[in-house]
Amino acid sequence: MNTSRDTAPARICLLALPETTPTSIYGLHEIFSAVGVAWREITGEEVDVRRLETRIVARQADAFPSSLGVPIAPHAALEDTGRADVVIVTDLALAPEESPRGKWREEAAWVREQSRQGATICSVCTGSVFLAEAGLLDGVEATSHWGVTRIFAAHYPQVKLHPDRILCPAGPEHRIVTGGGAGTWTDLALYLIARFCGTAEAVRIAKVFVLGDRSEGQLPFASMRKVPSHQDAVIGRCQEWLADHYTEANPVARMAALSGLPERTFKRRFKAATGYAPIDYVQALRIEEAKQLLETTAEPTDMIAHLAGYDDPAFFRRLFKRITGATPARYRQRYRYIGMAEAARV
Repeated sequence: MNTSRDTAPARICLLALPETTPTSIYGLHEIFSAVGVAWREITGEEVDVRRLETRIVARQADAFPSSLGVPIAPHAALEDTGRADVVIVTDLALAPEESPRGKWREEAAWVREQSRQGATICSVCTGSVFLAEAGLLDGVEATSHWGVTRIFAAHYPQVKLHPDRILCPAGPEHRIVTGGGAGTWTDLALYLIARFCGTAEAVRIAKVFVLGDRSEGQLPFASMRKVPSHQDAVIGRCQEWLADHYTEANPVARMAALSGLPERTFKRRFKAATGYAPIDYVQALRIEEAKQLLETTAEPTDMIAHLAGYDDPAFFRRLFKRITGATPARYRQRYRYIGMAEAARV
C-alpha cells in the first residue's frame, strides 16, 4: 500500500547557475511536468502515478541570461524553496582549463543542506563539477563529460571518476546520481521517473517523448491510439466484453454473435464507431498486452505470446515486428535499462 510519502508529489528543484545552459534545464522541466498527464492525453488511458512538482531555482528569483543568451527564469530563490526530494544541477558552460575553485559558494551551501535533509542530488554532464566543488563527490564514484576530466584530475582527485559511464548512481541509497554527456539528461529523467513514480510510467514517458534508441523509427514507441467516444451501444457492449476476453479464440466471431448483427453489418459498425476493423482492434489489444509483459517481466517470448492470446509463437513474432517495427527481443532490450531504478524506488 502506498504511504503518504509515496503519493504526495515528489519535489524536484532544478538548480540554475550563471553558467547553466538552457536545453536540459527546460527539457527536464517539460518531461517531469508530463508525468501522470501526457499518456492519458494521447491514449485516453487513465494512469494513477505519483506526480513530480518541478521548479527552477536560483540564488535570486530574477530572470537572467543563460550562457547561450537564452533567458532562464527561476520560479523561486533558494531561500524560498523549502525542502526538496531531488536537486538537479544541469550542464554548465566551463572552459577546460577554468578553475572552479571558490565558485558557487551560496548555491553549494544550499545543496549540501538539501543533501543533509535527505534529498537525492543529481547532475548532468559538467554539472558534476559543481557537485565536486560542493564536496559531495569526495570518495564517491561519479561520471561527467569526458571534456572536463582534466578539471577533476587537477582539482578533485579524490573523486572516483568514470567518464565512460552514462549514469552513475552512487552512495548510500543511491542518493548521488551523476550523468555523463549533455544528452544524458533524458536518461536521468527516465531513471528518476522510474525511481519515484514507477518503471511503468518511465516507459510511458519514454514512448511519449520518443526517448532512447530511435534506429528503428518511431513504431517501437507508438501505442494503441485513443479510441474516440461514440454512441453505438451495441459496439460499446462488444468492446467491454473484449476488454476481458481478447486472449480467447475467435474473438471477432464471438463479438459478432454477441452483437446480434449480421457479420458484415457488425464489422462496418465496429469500424465506424472505433476507427478500427474488429481484427485490427483485437490485434492492437493483444500487442499492447505483449508489450507490457516485455517491459515488466522476464517471461520467455513464447510464454508472452501465449499470454497475449497467440498459440503460434512464430506468427506472434512476425506480427509483433510488423506492428511495432522491432522483434520482441529488441523491444524488451529497449526498455530494460529503465528498470535499473526500481531497486532504489523511493
